Amino acid sequence: MDDAVDADGILLSALAPDSRDDPYTPLAALRDAAPVHHHEPLDTRFLTRYADCQAVLSGPSFAVPDREWLVRERPEWLDRPAADFFYASLLGTNGAAHDRLRRPLAGAFGRGRIAELSADVERTADELLDRFADATSDGGAADFQALVGYPLPVAVVGGLIGVPRADQEQFHRLGQDAARLLEPVRSAADWRRADAAVTALREYFAALLRERRARPAGDLASTLLAEAAAERAPVAEHELADLLLLLFVAGFETTAGLLGLTVFALLTHPDQAALLRTDPALLPGAVEESLRWDGPVLMTERLAVHTTEVAGVTVPAGGSVTTVLGAANRDPLRYPDPDAFLVRRPDVRVLSFGAGPHYCFGAALARLEAVALLGRLLARFPGLRLAGPGVRRPSACLRSFDELPLATTGR
Repeated sequence: MDDAVDADGILLSALAPDSRDDPYTPLAALRDAAPVHHHEPLDTRFLTRYADCQAVLSGPSFAVPDREWLVRERPEWLDRPAADFFYASLLGTNGAAHDRLRRPLAGAFGRGRIAELSADVERTADELLDRFADATSDGGAADFQALVGYPLPVAVVGGLIGVPRADQEQFHRLGQDAARLLEPVRSAADWRRADAAVTALREYFAALLRERRARPAGDLASTLLAEAAAERAPVAEHELADLLLLLFVAGFETTAGLLGLTVFALLTHPDQAALLRTDPALLPGAVEESLRWDGPVLMTERLAVHTTEVAGVTVPAGGSVTTVLGAANRDPLRYPDPDAFLVRRPDVRVLSFGAGPHYCFGAALARLEAVALLGRLLARFPGLRLAGPGVRRPSACLRSFDELPLATTGR
């Protein structure tokens, strides 16, 4: 199966709505048929092998689409607030521009600061599980994502940044709408939702910075303002607002996805959940295996800085490649028996958080939240079970449950 028509068909099958439960079977077929497949309508080359994806994400020959690309290739997007934000943010900058924006965040997401957040994460997880226990105490079901999966990362990153608890619930919908920017093909509806969400979020975080300038607090918003005022961080105030916007939305959207996906993986593999209940020391490895087996980001795009080759295929300067992280994480050349979910799997080094200059700065915090929550969830609810089909995010790029009904007692 090596002709373009067959490979295109396999790819479209993997990205189709009816493959949301399992895009991995068609992606494995695509990897076998054409591990570097140029999809001409999208004009990008889909990469499905671990080594190829890692090389593209880590090496200097590829960069993210940035504002120069936007002006050159998509000038019709220039007046869109969402595009203005995305292609000037950490996600859409390269080289020195990227380093300038990322540098002020080093302390906020460094190892020491993440360790300091551990007690807050654990306390918040306990509070949310109390609420989940109350909701399921009559033997009925409750939506894990609504009660725990989303509120935990929203509270954690909101507290870190300085978003008051009373304001946090409004960000669920806005975050989902802003995340439509990550879709490989953006419809007119996607743009409308993303533009409205970015406009509202920019206004919110600009107001938050004005509040912190008048009344500083011990949060990241105040710290960034102080560093900018002292010229330790040469970042303009509107850029600070965009940094906070990105941190907040990215900090809860993908982590909420990770939490729901991991709970689902464990409940559909009860033997693996039993291992964790017996030996909680396996929890960090279980989170890594969940990220490998079904991570929250399926794919991400890069552009060739100059004419180069990927697995013997020439990519011209400016040519697009799409690293399919989900397929790479199940590459049998990297992981034996890749479709098995095994919490004791050795040597798991996922690409789920990216690699290279754009490695996710919040990866350690997401892992901390997942380990803290899962250990408590499994210990507290030995009869935890799925109570119906979950509702998956309608997205070709982000994998998450919008709803995940669970019950805490057996049938």
